[in-house]
Amino acid sequence: MFLKKIDGPRAVTMPDGTIMTRADLPPVGTRRWVASRKVKVVKAVAFGLLPLKEALERYDLSEEEFDLWRAAVERHGEKGLKVTAIQKYRQP
Repeated sequence: MFLKKIDGPRAVTMPDGTIMTRADLPPVGTRRWVASRKVKVVKAVAFGLLPLKEALERYDLSEEEFDLWRAAVERHGEKGLKVTAIQKYRQP
């Protein structure tokens, strides 16, 4: 079996004990972003599985957009990223 050489870890252990690997991340070039995919990318960056620069390039995101995702996850968890609940969690 051949493993592609990458920079950084191949897997990280989350605080709840689960293991996240690069295979758990959304596919490159994802266009339809649901809350669960956004959370995976935010967690991957937060726990060092994926550097921020690589995440922005890989998923064609702006830094501002990623920061909004991160803030929503910190304040409200995955529910804060759901489009149907934006009005509930939006700050005045």
